Amino acid sequence: MINKVFLIITIIGVPLSVIGHLLHFSPLVMFGVYCLTIIALASYMGRATESLAIVTGPRIGGLLNATFGNAVELIISIFSLKAGLVTIVLASLTGSVLGNLLLVGGLSFFVGGLKFKRQTFNVYDARHNSGLLVFSVMVAFVIPEVFSKGMSEQNAISLSIGTSIILIFLYLAALLFRLVTHRGVYTQEEQNVAHEEETAEWTTKRAFVILALATIAVAYISESLVETFKIVGESFGWSELFIGVIIVAIVGNAAEHISAVIMAYKNRMDVAVEIAIGSTLQVAMFVAPVLVLLSLLFQESMPLVFSYPELIAMFSAVFLTVIVSNDGDTNWFEGAMLLGAYVIIGIGFYLF
Repeated sequence: MINKVFLIITIIGVPLSVIGHLLHFSPLVMFGVYCLTIIALASYMGRATESLAIVTGPRIGGLLNATFGNAVELIISIFSLKAGLVTIVLASLTGSVLGNLLLVGGLSFFVGGLKFKRQTFNVYDARHNSGLLVFSVMVAFVIPEVFSKGMSEQNAISLSIGTSIILIFLYLAALLFRLVTHRGVYTQEEQNVAHEEETAEWTTKRAFVILALATIAVAYISESLVETFKIVGESFGWSELFIGVIIVAIVGNAAEHISAVIMAYKNRMDVAVEIAIGSTLQVAMFVAPVLVLLSLLFQESMPLVFSYPELIAMFSAVFLTVIVSNDGDTNWFEGAMLLGAYVIIGIGFYLF
């Protein structure tokens, strides 16, 4: 049923987005059209990567989900940097961390927990990811903020560039560690075998074609979406911080939201957790650093410096996620806690 809804939205939304942009329809109306269309396109990206995940396994599948899900946000952020909306870009990065850990992770644990009283996932991967989360968010994001207070703007940019290069290097090293040098070393005794007979919805070739087409469509619509931010913010009284943390993050990460919840409902928690936490790590260790480096090409450079509310919110999300996931076991109540934390933080950013 939901796939039919997304099909209808895509068929109507894509041409309407093009026509509305060319004929300058109301920005408020088109903002809603753009958001719904991107979410519908993201659902196709999610289904395509789900098909690939069945073929490639949970780790590669989770990485593909994270990569193509973050591609949407990366595209939106690049156009935002081009428009000089640095605050929105930094806020959207914050929103991605919060959304993936608390909203996506919380929904996955909650929905899966309603169907299965207890769900397990690879505890070794969970502990490995915990260390990376602490480093990428609590260390690499906090240090530039602390030291930048006594620096010139140019030195703050230089520190951000150095931090970004180190983050990208360690992200690639982490992929090498998990997928090559230590692949299969840390395995879990208890494995869920219920999904072994599951077949992919689409062939590998068809899945890649759909991913490519959806990404191209999202890139075009994202540029139009960015142009509506200012008017929408003024009309609804939304700050750039709220637009970035909540709106852009949810729209930009819709693919992960959908895929992770579907995987959790099917009791494929290794994939669901890899999508939620893996996507967060990719945002913090790859997407954010890449955006810092790309911003050097535009008129206004973006330092890797977040506000204190953003840092405290991300710190809280990481701490809660590490506590909940480190035992490799979850249930619906832990999901409810994560969702509750997301709502509290969301209210704070709305009123800030």
